[in-house]
Amino acid sequence: MKSLIRAVAIATLLAAPVAVFAQSNQPVTRAQVRADLVQLEKAGYNPLGDQTDYPNNIQAAERRVNEQKAVAQADTSGYGAATSGSSQGGARVVVPTNDTQSVYFGH
Repeated sequence: MKSLIRAVAIATLLAAPVAVFAQSNQPVTRAQVRADLVQLEKAGYNPLGDQTDYPNNIQAAERRVNEQKAVAQADTSGYGAATSGSSQGGARVVVPTNDTQSVYFGH
C-alpha cells in the first residue's frame, strides 16, 4: 500500500509542471478575433493575397505586431531601459619604443 501511495505522489509531482503551461479555456470573442486581424493587416499581412507563403507571411506579421507591443510597453519614465551589463572598452594605447621616433631625435 505504501508503494502505491508513493507511486501516486511521484506521478502527481511529475505531472504538476505540465499543468502550469496549460492554456486558459476562455472563449475568444468575435471582436477579439477581428481586432487581432486588423492588427495583422496593419502590420502588412493580407489574408486575401498570395497564399503560397502563407505560414511565413502571417508569422512575419505576428512578429511585427509583437515588436510593436514591446515598444508600446517599453519604459517611458525618461531614464531609459535597463541595460544587460555589457560594455566595450576599446584598444590599449601602445607607445612606440624605438628612439628614431623620439621627440628629441636629431637634437
